[in-house]
Amino acid sequence: MAAEDTLTYETASTRLEAIIARLDSGEAGLRETLDLCREGRGLVEFCAAELEAVGQGLEELRLDELVARLEAA
Repeated sequence: MAAEDTLTYETASTRLEAIIARLDSGEAGLRETLDLCREGRGLVEFCAAELEAVGQGLEELRLDELVARLEAA
C-alpha cells in the first residue's frame, strides 16, 4: 500500500476493492483475513475522513456563494 502521505481517496478505494475481492474469493487464510480486515478498516476510516473534508469544503463554497448573493442584493 502507498505511504500515508501519498494515499488518495482513489487509491484507497481501489485497494478496498482488491481487499473485498480477496476476501470474497475465500482463498485467504485466517491470518491474511485478519490482516486484510485491519487494512480495510484503516482504508475505510481514511475514505470517510476524505469524504467529510470534501463535504465540508462544498459546504463552505455554498456559504460563500450565499454570502456573495446576499451582498449583491
